[in-house]
Parts: sequence; structure tokens; C-alpha cells
Amino acid sequence: MNRLFSTLKKHSVAIYRVLIFLAAIAIVVYILPREGKFPYEYAKGKPWKHEMMIAPFDFPIYKSQQELLKERDSLMANFRPYFVFDSLKQSDQIRQTLLDLEHRKEQLTKNFPFLTQPAVNSDSTVWFELKNTLRNELESVYSKGLIHVPDDYEKSDGTFEFMLIKNNYAEPSGASEFHNYLSAYKHLSESLSQLLGNISEEDPTRIENFISDLQLNKYITPNIILDKERTNREKETILKNISLTSGVVLSGQKIVDTGEIIDEKTVKILDSLKKEYESALGGGSGYYFILLGQTLLTFLFFTIIYLFLYFFRRDVFNNLMSVVFILLMVIGILLLTSISNHFEFFPLYIIPFAILPIIIRTFFDSRLAFFMHVITIMMASFFTRNSFEFVYMQVPIGLIAIFSLFKMVRREQLVRSSIYIVLTYSAFYSALAILQEGDLRSIDISLYGQFLVNGGLILLVYPLIYIFEKAFGFISDVTLVELSDTNHPLLRKLAEKAPGSFQHSLQVGNLAQEAVYRIGGNPLLVRAGAMYHDIGKIVSPIFFTENQSTGFNPHTNLDFEKSAQAIIHHIEDGVKIARKHKLPEQIIDFIRTHQGTTKARFFYNSFKNQHPEKEPDESKFTYPGPTPFTKETAILMMADAVEAASRSLKTYSDEEIDKVVENIINNQIEENQFVNAPITFREITQVKEVFKQKLKNIYHARIEYPKLNSQNTDSSNDNKQTSEKS
Repeated sequence: MNRLFSTLKKHSVAIYRVLIFLAAIAIVVYILPREGKFPYEYAKGKPWKHEMMIAPFDFPIYKSQQELLKERDSLMANFRPYFVFDSLKQSDQIRQTLLDLEHRKEQLTKNFPFLTQPAVNSDSTVWFELKNTLRNELESVYSKGLIHVPDDYEKSDGTFEFMLIKNNYAEPSGASEFHNYLSAYKHLSESLSQLLGNISEEDPTRIENFISDLQLNKYITPNIILDKERTNREKETILKNISLTSGVVLSGQKIVDTGEIIDEKTVKILDSLKKEYESALGGGSGYYFILLGQTLLTFLFFTIIYLFLYFFRRDVFNNLMSVVFILLMVIGILLLTSISNHFEFFPLYIIPFAILPIIIRTFFDSRLAFFMHVITIMMASFFTRNSFEFVYMQVPIGLIAIFSLFKMVRREQLVRSSIYIVLTYSAFYSALAILQEGDLRSIDISLYGQFLVNGGLILLVYPLIYIFEKAFGFISDVTLVELSDTNHPLLRKLAEKAPGSFQHSLQVGNLAQEAVYRIGGNPLLVRAGAMYHDIGKIVSPIFFTENQSTGFNPHTNLDFEKSAQAIIHHIEDGVKIARKHKLPEQIIDFIRTHQGTTKARFFYNSFKNQHPEKEPDESKFTYPGPTPFTKETAILMMADAVEAASRSLKTYSDEEIDKVVENIINNQIEENQFVNAPITFREITQVKEVFKQKLKNIYHARIEYPKLNSQNTDSSNDNKQTSEKS
């Protein structure tokens, strides 16, 4: 059992994922329309709104469910279950009873010595007479019959009639004719009490105690037993013989005319016609085949989604919230389509199908957005009358939506995309109408109005993105642009309290963003992460070299371990500040990973130089991590170290810049800082080239940088965080 629980816990995420997909399949199958539905709506007490209804064929009038239940209950109330008389039970039970008494004889005679005394007016003992009497009385009880009535058959008035099978012959009987547990026990106890009172001189109270200790109920077992198989068989026979119909309607017979009030009789006839109609067009067994087909098809669609995520978007596949979000988007669109299918006031083409690819593109990527759009449109076509026309128009709409909102960072982009979508709808509909009808007059002008409404509803994307961000923990390009604004209150606080760290963050953002543009990724995300990665330095800015403008170095009066801890602690402080200001988790990831599990190298080396005989506690000099686990966080770590190290260069020649970039990033690779990040050596080489070129452009006019204490260019921790300890 423990192994089972351990296995379930180990694979809990996979199990939850499968359950989520199965739940989505069940919901979609449930809302899918069933073919072969009766084309008329009606209700008891309401007028018939359609044309005169004439019976199109002969059909029976089916009894209502209430009528069938009433008839069934009536038959079951008079039904007599079948019991069998077990003649073998008598001898077996009596023999077992006498054997049990012999086993208990020693204990019983010890407690009640009168049992071994001679019986009055008899040559035998009281014990012998007791056994004989018990045998005779049990034979009497079982000969008459002992029945136990199951709770399901008990009646409040205590009467119970049944069919008793005895010698292969069944005859009606009543429970009152036989013993039950209570009457059998009473009969035995009274018989034995009377016997003992006659043959012994024992006190009546002692006799009652003996009867109680004898536990007569152990020797009472019914020999009239319910025959469940025969009873159920007879029940089924009776229920099968219930007639499901109460008449017939002939072909051509009038059922109801326009405006007539539908009474109970008419409802029954219409229900019967509906049943026959649906049976002919997919109802009955055909209905279940349709349901089976829809279930299989839906299962295949969702299996395709599952496999696509598994093979091409493993990051989304492993995130249950992302999976739930994507499936909810699909179900939401299908629900809107289902509503349109049921209500005329909600036309199909006002549904903003393009919202799905736009939102998925905003939070994930274009490939996943278009794939999910196509899958959703194919499932939504189940609800439409002309599936070909529907799919033919909706697929290009998804492409236009993705192209026009490749990066949504301004509101006017959404308006422009909405206009493009309306124009695309109009163009494709006009082309299809002309192609199918060959006449401009066949174009339905009202559809253009629906396209305009559709375009207006696309504008709902903006508030929906905000809602989904908060509900699922996503982050959009719009939010990233807002976070990167230097007027953000938290960035203003950083600029005020730690101006050197603020300028460093700006430069890191520039370097990282250029690298992401080169190798691919989200440049807005890496820039926003760069702006906040050192936000923890707000707590103690004076401990970091870039903020020491007065010449005072607080590390002078601290030992190396405490200095290292003061530097390292800005990671934890940054996370706390970010959570306090409700920054997205994706931004907090940059704060946690930008130093990975590297060491505060300056203080670590200084400790080893000062105490060569003592092994340092590396945990006090090592950043807590984790190491970068996305391409963006890996690039930020490189940019952060390179930018800090570049400030310590005495000369900004091409050779020195190339050397510092190579040394910093190679050291990070040797320390396994990028083993969890999806970045290749080829991409790292490209990042190096971007950094080198960018730094050369920045420092091209500079010959020598003012004095810097640290000479270590192989680690950012020595140069950006502290000045050399006196």
C-alpha cells in the first residue's frame, strides 16, 4: 500500500494532467449537439406556435414516466417474493446445538451445580432431561418453520405474504404462520423454564439466569430463506410484461393545430412522436452510436493537443495551470458556439473566435496559438450548419489575429487588429457568397453587421488579459512594458537609494535585451527582469561598490564571512521586496537566479589568503541559487557579470573587452550555472559576440577607467559588489 501511495505521489502531476484532459473531454462531449433532434418546441399549457401537426406515420402513444412508475409501484406492492423451505437445516442445526452444549457442559455445571443433580420423578439427571427437551423443542420449531423477513420486505402493519417453495411446489403463505427469531426464542426459553421448574428444586431466579447464560439465540437459524434468484427472475418477468404504450396514432391523423393550447394528452402524443422521430434519425441505439462517435472524435482532438504540448511545448505541458488555462479557453469558445446554436438572438459570427489565438499568443507563442485555434475551430464546426464555410473563414481569421498582434504593447495595436479581422471576415464572406451563388444579390448584408460586432468584442482582449494574468499567474507584454518603465515606484526607489545599482541595471538590461534579440526569446521579459534583479540592494546599498560615493567602505570593520553574507543577502531581500510589491513570479525568478550558486569570490579568496591553514565554510560564501532555468535568466546572469566586470578594466581595448567577456562566461560554464537552462553552446557564443560588440560601442572613446581596487576580471562578484577590504 505504501508503495502504491509513493507511486501515486511520484506521478501525481501526470495523473492530474490526465484527469484535467478527461474532464475537458467530458465537458465538450456533453455540450456537443446531438443529431436527429425533434424540430419543434412545445410545453404543456402553452399554445402550439408551429403549423398544424399531422402524424407523418403510424406511431404508438407511449405512457409517461409517471404512469409507468405508478404502474410499476402498484405491481411491486402486490408482488410476493419467493422463499424456500430448507428441510436439511433442521437436523444439521440440532446436531450442532447438542455438540455445542457438550463443549460447554463443564462450565455450565460449574456455574449451575443443580444441572448434575437427579431430576425429580426421573432416574436421569437434570442435564440429560434438558438436552432431550431442547432437541424436541428445536425439532418442533424447525418443523413448523423459522423465517427471517429481510428489511426490504417488512411492512409497517407487520403482515407479510410470500410464495413458499416446499418439495418443488410454491404456494402462497403468510409470515404469521411461522416462527420468527423472537417467537422461536420465546418458545424455547418458556419450554426449558417450565421443564427445569418441574424437575429441579432450584430457585426460579437461578433458572432464569441459567436460561440467559445458555444463549439460546445461538441455536436459532432460519430454515425458510429468501430465494433471490427466483424472486428477481419473477420481478423481471412482471416488469417486462408492463405495456409501454396506451394507444396508437395513425398516419394522417391531426395531432395539434396552430394556436391550440397543449394539454396533457397532447403532450403525451407529441412526446411519443418525438421519441419515434429521434429514433429514426439517430435516437435510441443510434443516439448512443452518435454519442460514441462524438466521444471518440473529441478524445482524438484532445489527444492531439496532449501530444503537441508534450513534444513541442514541454514547458506548458509540465505546468498544470497553463494546461488548465488552455483547455478552459477551448471550452469557453465551444460554450459560446453552443449558446449560438441554441439561441437565435446570439448569431454565430458575432462570437470573437480570434480572442483565443490572441490571448494564447500573448502568454505563450504564435505556433501554439495557431494550433489551438485550428483545433478549436474544427470542434466548433460540430455546431454549425455549413461546417466547410465556417472553417474556411475562421482559419484565416486566426492567422490575421496572430500576425497583427505579434507584440501587443500598445492599445492601438488591438484596435488595428480588430479592424483587420472585420475586413478579413467581410472579404472572405463576400468571396464565398459570390462563389457559391454566382450573384451579388445573394449576399446577406446583415452578416457584415455581425462582423462589426465581432470586431468590437475583440477589444475585450485587453481586460481579459489582465484577469487571466491575476488568475493564472501569467505575464503579458503589456505588463512587461509597464514594469520596465523607470517611473515605476519601485524603480524610482532604487534610483534614489542605490543610484549606482540603478545605472548598472539599465546597462544590464541593454546588454541582455540585445542578446535575446540575437538568439531568440522574450526581450521585454529579460529587460524587465534586469531592471529588478538587484532590487534587494535597496536595503543596504552602501555595501555595494557602485553605491559608495563617499569613500566609506563598511566592509573594513567586518570579517570576510560577514561581508560575504551582507552581499549575498541582497538576493533574499530582493525576493521579499518583490513579493511585497506583488511583482510577477517570472520577474522574481530573475532576482533568485542572477547569481546562481556562484561564490562571493573576493571575500572567499581573501579568507583563504588570510587563513591558509583553515578550510572556509563555503556555504557562507555561496549564493543560494537556484541556477538559471530559462534562456532569459541565463542571459541575464551573463550580462550582469560581464557588465560589472567591465567597470574594473584599466584599458578598454578590444583585446581586454574580449578577454573579460570570455573569462566571465567561461567561468560560469565551468561552475555549471547553465546546466538547467535551455541554451546551447552555439547560442552562448552568439551572446558573447553581442556583449563584446555592445561593450566596445559603449567604451570606444574611453582609454582608461578611474582607479578600481579589484583586479579580478574573472568574476562579477569581486567587482560590482565591494571595494577591496583594507
